[in-house]
Amino acid sequence: MTSIDNIGVIHGRFQILHNDHMKYLMAGKKLCNHLIVGITNPDPSLTKDHDSNPHRSKAISNPLTFYERHVMIREALLEVGLKLSEFSIVPFPINIPELLKYYVPLDALFFLSIYDDWGKQKKTYLESLRLKIHVLWEVPLEKKGISGSNLRDLMVKGGEWQHLVPKSVINFIEKNGIIDRLKLLQKKRRTDRK
Repeated sequence: MTSIDNIGVIHGRFQILHNDHMKYLMAGKKLCNHLIVGITNPDPSLTKDHDSNPHRSKAISNPLTFYERHVMIREALLEVGLKLSEFSIVPFPINIPELLKYYVPLDALFFLSIYDDWGKQKKTYLESLRLKIHVLWEVPLEKKGISGSNLRDLMVKGGEWQHLVPKSVINFIEKNGIIDRLKLLQKKRRTDRK
């Protein structure tokens, strides 16, 4: 793609926003004047299981609220120099594609990255709506880089994680007690399994 589209839409769970998410967001922003960041699984009513990636709908995989992710993404995008006028952040119920028209302009350019069957399924969802799609990259899962699951595990286990996220995210995590929340969710998960 050589031209810059006026509005681009990019999406993810961003549980927890990390440096590879930022690469993804900025790759999309380079191809549009205004980037709409869609937050998937915005609340439990808009979160559904899918065979291609069932863990994405679990509570342990969705520790942050929509609002918390909104704040985290906004601060990280401002940190890298974007202006508030250059982006918007909205809910993006990818699991229920027929609802997307209520959150984003369907004539925008929709960005994707594909690593696995779930990425392919999301592409299928967007194609079913006849949207204009641009795949930023498609690589095997083992070459994905940072994963939210691994990042959350590092936090719970007391590992080094700060170098994997923007500085504003470190501040957000510490200010809001997110690691304690992750530990509680992990403990609850273990208890529920018994």
